[in-house]
Formats: sequence, C-alpha cells, structure tokens
Amino acid sequence: MTLPFAPRFALLPLLLATAFSASAQSIPKPVDQPYPGTIQMKIDASDTTQHVFRIQQTIPVKPGKMTLLYPQWVTAQHGPTGALNQLAGLKVTANGKPVAWKRDPLYVYAFHVDVPRDAKTLELEYQHLSPITGSQGRIAVTPDILGIQWQSMTMYPAGYYTRRIPIQTTMKLPAGWQFGTALETASRNGDEVQFKTTDVETFVDSPVFAGRYFKRIDLDPGAKVPVNLNIVADNEEALEAKPEQIEAHRAMVKQAYKLFDSHHYAHYDFLFALSEEFGGIGREHHQSSENGVKTNYFTDWAKSEPVRALLPHEYTHSWNGKFRRPKGQDVPNFNTPLENSLLWVYEGQTQYWGQVLAARSGLMKTASVRDLIAATAAYYSTVPGRSWRALVDTTNDPIINYRRPQVWGNWQRSEDYYSEGMLIWLDVDTKIRELSGDKRSLNDFARKFFGVADGKVTAEHYSFDDVVSFLNGIQPYDWASFLRTRVENIGPAPLDGLARAGWKLVYADKPTEFQKTVEGMSKATSFQYSLGFWLSNEGKVESIVWEGLGFKAGLTANATVLAVNGQAYKADLLRNAITKAKTDSKPIELLVKQGSQYRTVSFDYHEGLKYPRLERIEGTPDRLEAILQAL
Repeated sequence: MTLPFAPRFALLPLLLATAFSASAQSIPKPVDQPYPGTIQMKIDASDTTQHVFRIQQTIPVKPGKMTLLYPQWVTAQHGPTGALNQLAGLKVTANGKPVAWKRDPLYVYAFHVDVPRDAKTLELEYQHLSPITGSQGRIAVTPDILGIQWQSMTMYPAGYYTRRIPIQTTMKLPAGWQFGTALETASRNGDEVQFKTTDVETFVDSPVFAGRYFKRIDLDPGAKVPVNLNIVADNEEALEAKPEQIEAHRAMVKQAYKLFDSHHYAHYDFLFALSEEFGGIGREHHQSSENGVKTNYFTDWAKSEPVRALLPHEYTHSWNGKFRRPKGQDVPNFNTPLENSLLWVYEGQTQYWGQVLAARSGLMKTASVRDLIAATAAYYSTVPGRSWRALVDTTNDPIINYRRPQVWGNWQRSEDYYSEGMLIWLDVDTKIRELSGDKRSLNDFARKFFGVADGKVTAEHYSFDDVVSFLNGIQPYDWASFLRTRVENIGPAPLDGLARAGWKLVYADKPTEFQKTVEGMSKATSFQYSLGFWLSNEGKVESIVWEGLGFKAGLTANATVLAVNGQAYKADLLRNAITKAKTDSKPIELLVKQGSQYRTVSFDYHEGLKYPRLERIEGTPDRLEAILQAL
C-alpha cells in the first residue's frame, strides 16, 4: 500500500458515488426476489500450461434491457479487488446470433445488453486469464495444482440478491485429478464434474482446489457433520502426515467445538495446498477455506510451526466473519460496497482465537504462541504510525490500497486490525477474568455470541452495540468505553492485557528457538529493535523503522549492506559486531550500496542485540497459561 498515491485514492469514494448515481437508471438495484430460472455454467479448467480458464454461461432472460455484473467486492478480501483485469474474450449470443454488449463507462464492472425479443436465454463465452508469473498476480495454477475462485469466473444479472439467483455448474479438470470443495457433487463422468444447483452467493463462497497429488483426511471420524482436510501438493511425499500430526488437526476441530459450542456448516472442507509454486493463501469461506503453505508442512514439522496458526484462524472464520458478520457486511451482491469498521472484531478476534486454538490443539507449542504474542506486543509498542493513525482507520486499508507494497510500512500502518486487534481481545479476555475472579472468560463470550442457532448456516449480523451487550451479559463493565478507547484513540498500544495475564514484555540478546525458525522461513534477519531494520540473507534492506537508527542514517528500501566493519556481509558478522559494540566505544560501520551509490554508514550504538520475549511477573496469576490450556 503506497501512500504517495493517496490523493488519487482519496477520490475513490467520490468516483464510486458518481458512478453509482450516473448509472442508477441503467444498473438495476438489487431486489430480494427469486431469479426466474437457473444459470447454467461450464468451466474448462484443464489448461495447466497457459493458465486459461474457459467459461460458458447460459442465463435465462426476458427481452429488453439487461445488465450483467462481474464481481467487484470479493468475499473475504474486504475490498473492491475483483480480477476484472483478467477477464477476456467476452462474447454474447442469443439463438446463435451475436448480441452487442457495452461496458458501463463509469462503473466498469457492469455490462449492458439489449436482449432480443425472441430470446429466452443469453449465451456467454469468455476466459479468465490466470497469472503465469508472480509479477502478474498470485499463481493459482501449476503443473500439479490449481485453485478456482469462482468470483473470478462468474457473471450474474443485476437487479437480484445473489442468494436468490440459482446456478448449476459443470467443471472439467485435467486428466485424473482429484479435488476438494464445499460444493456438493451431483455426478462425475471421467474428468467432468457436475455440481448440485446452489445460489450464486454460496457458489462464489465455495472455491475449489484440485491436484494431481491429492489426499483427503477425515478430521472428525464418525461425526454426522464431516470436516475434511483436502490436501493437494507438488509431490506425493508431501502428502504424508504422521499420526500425531493428524491428531493435532483433529484436536483443533474438537477444541473449536468446545469453544464455540456449535457449528454453522453442513460440512466443512479445508482446501490445503503444499507447494513451492502455488501462491500462498489464507482465505475464509463459510463452509471451507483456502490455505496455501510450503511443501514441507508435514515433512519438516519443526520448521513449519510458524504457519500452523493458519488453519485454526481460517476455521474460526466459519463462526466469526461468515456466520456472525458485521452489519456492514450484509450486502445483497458482490457489487455493493462493504463497510469494514468492525474488522477488528471480524479479523482481530479471529487472530486471537486462531493462536489460542493452535496452542490448545497442540499444533503449536505454548511457548511458541507466547513468543508470537511477544513479537506482536513489541511491534505495536514501538510502531510509530500509532502516533497519528488510530486502529479503526486501518480497517479502511482493504479499500484504500489492498495489500500493495508500502514505502514506510510501520509509519503508514496497514491492516493492523488483525494483530493489534488480537491484543485488544487478549485485553478483553484478561479483564473478564480479573473482574470475575477468574470464574468467567472470553470463552463464555464465544459460546454465547457464536453459539447461537446451532446448525444454522445462513449469516447472523451484528453491530458494535451487540458485541458490547454480549460482553455485558458475561461480565458487567463499561465495555463500550473500554473498546472505543483502544480502537479509536491514537497513542500507546493496548498492552494492559499482558500484565493482567501475568507477563511483561522484555528484550534479550538472543532470539528464542521459535524466533530463529521465523527468521529461517522468512530468509531474513531482524535487527529491528537495535539498528532499526530487517535484512535479507543477501543484506538487502527489507524494512526500516521510521525514525529508527537506520532511518536516521538515511537507509531506504533500495539499500544493500555489503560489508560490516570492512568484512563482507553475513548476518552473524553483524550480530557479532552489535554484541561487541556493547563493550567497545567504536561505532559499527556498514558499507552500503544505495541505488548506484556506495557509502559508509556509522552507527554509534552500544546497547546490544534485542529480541522480544515475555517474562513472568512474580506474584501474579498466570492467566496466559490458563488461556492457552486445552479445554
């Protein structure tokens, strides 16, 4: 996300408002009424070489003016990120004859057609051109794996709620491939799969992962409501999970049921890709989730620990974000703007429960989750952007500048409603425990708030006042002020929850084992709390703390450290130099290449290496241990 372009993006609400008003006569507003007929859709997903998805749609119509919409506001991305740039080759016919279409000049996701008098259906033909290189977008097709996100493949008629438009889809896969999805299969004939008729909203919310190497693991054996882990991978070896690894994933399901005391799906399907080529992803859906990590998830279990909170996070979203949704997310179709101000509940509390469930299930060690909390607390206790930008404003980031690179990330801030939101819910949990004498906790809130209407799949929407009301039902307190202060104010990060949990943030001169694993996965080394930057294994500056030592020395993201005190850069060499400087008055000298310029940068720093960790506060109850303990 690049704020130098902010003036252009600041016009976005005005442009959208103008587009909607200018197109009001030609784009029918969605009405909660049944669509007269069922869309028939065929998709050929067999091209794993050129990554071209070929789509045909047959849409029942009536003569007259009609508008077709391509999804703009993408489910689970919280913003107007529809892949319109990857749509190509649109042709419309009726009774075998071409029908002209015209894109709306202001709202470009809308396509206007005049349906001929004798037409009962429109035939659409077009392609989705999935990225081939990383510079074009996330890779969703490899020689062995493909992912289908239906919002990128689907067009639908304006004037109706998407949940009232029936659609029946047939999918062609590469020869012999297997697949996972929350969609229910009607039949399979060779490599052609026909899904049961559903509505467009459910359809778009039910992606597909398919692969040459595929394995399905039952995570709740014998249950009436199935929960499956559908794994696709680069090779067969990556699919092999050990019994204790499978048991940890099954414990995640059991712990989620104990926490939420409910389920809100007919069945649940984790779509899980283990690949070096398929793009990494974590995206929630009501009855499934898309998850992508590296191939070694099972085969090098110790090194994969930092990503093992991913599945609990996305699974939690079935309750929080998909079943229970903020009222601003209650929209009739995929072309109506979302209002995101409660994402610190939607994503922040999910981030909290994801880490808690990872510990409770054994997917992560309790000590590792503590280290993760320490890293989060350290970042937000020092992030300078908190001095000018409140947390709630970061809920606008998916709309302003969805996950684009930033020039000065910790000054501009990004989607902090995730991790800083997690700290807020730790704060809430420990406050409930303190006020109730440890008789009640956020567990009780989860059962009451997310456990309503057990078995119901359709969404229940909530407001800020609803959240406050449910919290007061668990433990009376001025929760409205408590939450607003933390969400709307600028200034120091909300770390009170750590102290109530019985822990404090400290810094040590050596990283924990978990921190070493994180650095190994990222292929970078943190000097964030000493010299104020991260460096890649090659010495390239990855990020810089605004007004930190590196910033004040003039370093930027186009800089590379070539040498430390006259010797060729290695991470250990710089670590040793920082450690030695504690007892040596000489400055640390770095030879830096910045653009086409070379210069020596001196750091008169003598406080040693600093790595965040949590330390027990003597004489206080260890509430964090209680929080992370299995139910």
